[in-house]
Amino acid sequence: MFDQVSTHYDRTNAVLSVGNAALWRMAATRAVAPQPGDRILDIAAGTGTSSVALTRTGAHVVAADFSAGMIKVGRERHAGNPLIEFVQADATALPFADNEFDAVTISFGLRNVVEPKKAIAEFYRVTRPGGRVVICEFSTPPFAPVRAAYFAYLNHVMPLVVKLASSNAEAYDYLGESIAAWPNQSTLSSWLRDAGYEAVAYRNLSLGIVALHRGVKPANAADTGAADTTS
Repeated sequence: MFDQVSTHYDRTNAVLSVGNAALWRMAATRAVAPQPGDRILDIAAGTGTSSVALTRTGAHVVAADFSAGMIKVGRERHAGNPLIEFVQADATALPFADNEFDAVTISFGLRNVVEPKKAIAEFYRVTRPGGRVVICEFSTPPFAPVRAAYFAYLNHVMPLVVKLASSNAEAYDYLGESIAAWPNQSTLSSWLRDAGYEAVAYRNLSLGIVALHRGVKPANAADTGAADTTS
């Protein structure tokens, strides 16, 4: 599906979010706080739009995505940026060593993983002790009027917008359903804690339509494996 929408993916996201996608991306980048020399894993990086922002302070970014089509577009689009490396990868079986990255981040991709708890366990494994995780994802607005308006947009307005903006409107049919089925902020926070992350916190963006989750791998973590998250 993502191979089919890769060409106009970024444009469609900008339209569907009414321009907020760029603001959410900026917030995620600030939360990651990339430093010169950091090695950062950007999962579900798509065409690399979020990865570019992470390189601007001198960090090296591995942009990983399950979709070969997304990786192809990203490599072509950012061929001149030596700080980005594109890798096709499954979030639930990352092809990287234990403790390899200073930070692991994923924006609007965890919701698309079939086994999100298994993916978070992989995030923990490849994060170095003292390193950080940042997850930016659609969430549940805590205020009922906002929540009602938001789901009305997802169910009735967004399908019309997608037909105008996307190269493959049918591929977006799942979007509203996946957002509605996604767990709330507290549940995702508990998944991070179960994986082993500490100092877990979240911040709502756009009245809770999106939430920015953060955690830190303990500096004294001796076992790179996470707790059992298969149940």
